Amino acid sequence: MAGRRRGKRIVIDPVTRIEGHLKTEVEIKDGKVINAWCTAALFRGFERILLNRDPRDASQITQRICGVCPTSHGTASVRCLDKAFGVKPTSNGRILRNLILAADHIWDHILHFYHLLALDYVKGPDIPPFVPRFAGRGVYKLPPEVNEVGVKGYLEALKIRRIGHEMTALLGGRAPHVHGLVVGGVTEAPSVDGLVGYLWRLHKLEEFYDKTYLPTLYAVANYYQEFFGIGAGCKNLLSYGVYPLNDEETEFLLKPGVYTDGVDRPLDVNKINEYVRYSWYDDNTSGLNPKEGKTAVKLEKSRGYSFAKAPRYDGKPHEVGPMARMWIANPVISKHANKFLGLPADRDVRFRDLGQKAFSVLGRLVARAEEGWLEIQAMKKWVTQIKPGEPVYVKAQVPERGVGYGITEAPRGSVGHWIRISGKKISNYQVIAPTSWNISPRDDKGVPGPIEQALIGTPVPDPANPVNVMRVIHSFDP
Repeated sequence: MAGRRRGKRIVIDPVTRIEGHLKTEVEIKDGKVINAWCTAALFRGFERILLNRDPRDASQITQRICGVCPTSHGTASVRCLDKAFGVKPTSNGRILRNLILAADHIWDHILHFYHLLALDYVKGPDIPPFVPRFAGRGVYKLPPEVNEVGVKGYLEALKIRRIGHEMTALLGGRAPHVHGLVVGGVTEAPSVDGLVGYLWRLHKLEEFYDKTYLPTLYAVANYYQEFFGIGAGCKNLLSYGVYPLNDEETEFLLKPGVYTDGVDRPLDVNKINEYVRYSWYDDNTSGLNPKEGKTAVKLEKSRGYSFAKAPRYDGKPHEVGPMARMWIANPVISKHANKFLGLPADRDVRFRDLGQKAFSVLGRLVARAEEGWLEIQAMKKWVTQIKPGEPVYVKAQVPERGVGYGITEAPRGSVGHWIRISGKKISNYQVIAPTSWNISPRDDKGVPGPIEQALIGTPVPDPANPVNVMRVIHSFDP
């Protein structure tokens, strides 16, 4: 990477137990990270794949962007098409979209904690997939009885995730890569038996959250308290909002908004721009709002180090994900939090009661688990709001010309799609995936992205065992 070397550099390539492809380089001096660079090493190019296609193809093709959160991309895409086609889904269509997306969220949160992140804290038996592991004194701090609970949860979570996939498939047609999300709503009204099956499975996931996930998370946090003070990052947050609660979309379960420099502000998508000075794209395309964005690869750039662009809101990096959503919405969280924080059980605790601890490795993990619990409570209500026999879909014709954008929230953060239609074909399509916000490289001003900033200051006492670097990265679920 560019810049004068001031300390020892180590490279983790690939970063494992994540959704995609990531290389991370850090510079260490006096036992702490003093600089960091995140590299998205794979060019996907879905924006170019979509050119000149039927706009209705977008909701299926873009689901292949991510194997973990395809439903989120599908949701963003159909919301984008709704605007470009000039249609509004029915109430049933809105609620069913919520239920399809929320099912993905609640099993994905389990996947992240148990199968992508837990092995940074829980020491499994000496067999795969628990080995190889980081070594060294003090890496694993859990007492045997808590560690055993973590290992058992790892195995149980495999079965629970399958039940979550079944929920997605019951309403979306299949999982992953649902067929049921289309412009104008969804394709099929569920039967009574289908809704009963969905609720039965939802109860199973609620039970897992209540008896296993949340208690285990807080038990682990109790032995790693120092990670409430590690990995703060830029402390700017962004959420597009998710789960509209009315057809006018004036209310959301988790509201849209931004939190910049300690101040809450309303969301304005026109303030989003992507910068490419340090990305492998043509500098002439830097600073564009995604509605005018271009995907013009340029590999011959001496300062380039990533295929990720650098999304910025109002010129500044912003973290996205569960912590951003929960901080901006500030909902009441579960009674498990009361016990952990030593507060009376009859008191309503809101997420911001965590204070500055929220801006940390463990703050992100608490946000994710508590968000899943919140989503489950809402899902139980949404099922009862479906009106049998009423439409779930509004028929829509492909327009000769049109523009639109669709924004929503994936488990790992804010996802947005932008489309331009000319001659009934896609003439431009741009995607800002959630991880693009978090793993972004430096922008045109040289300001590092959220994960790069979060890594700076991370203690690394043994450069041969940079487990704390992995803990910070994994907390973002890139």
